[in-house]
Amino acid sequence: MKNNNELKPTEGELEILQILWENGPVAVRFVNDKLNISREVGYTTTLKIMQIMAEKGLVKRNTESRTHIYEAFINKEATQKQLLRKFVDTTFRGSAMKMVVQALGNHQASEEELKEIKALIERIEKKD
Repeated sequence: MKNNNELKPTEGELEILQILWENGPVAVRFVNDKLNISREVGYTTTLKIMQIMAEKGLVKRNTESRTHIYEAFINKEATQKQLLRKFVDTTFRGSAMKMVVQALGNHQASEEELKEIKALIERIEKKD
């Protein structure tokens, strides 16, 4: 498996990874059907993207059958952390606080979300 620091999945690849992370190893047809819920994508396009993703080390293919079965080869949480870190660095000059303030200022947080945020802050404060 490649080091996550080297991985730069495209938006389309991330969409496919989300499907694989949620559903485990699946056929290309399944991924294509899921993609077609929100927009029209041809089967061969989905297959080609997934083949490229295999070459990049993002997914792996089960070669034991003729059916194209793929699964995510990179860790969901590690990938999310890497992409978030890069986003914060490039968009908010490394300031997580500016990102949170922007997100909360442009989003009506539910009571449940606010409780979770407060609990997270309390856990962080207890560590310090």
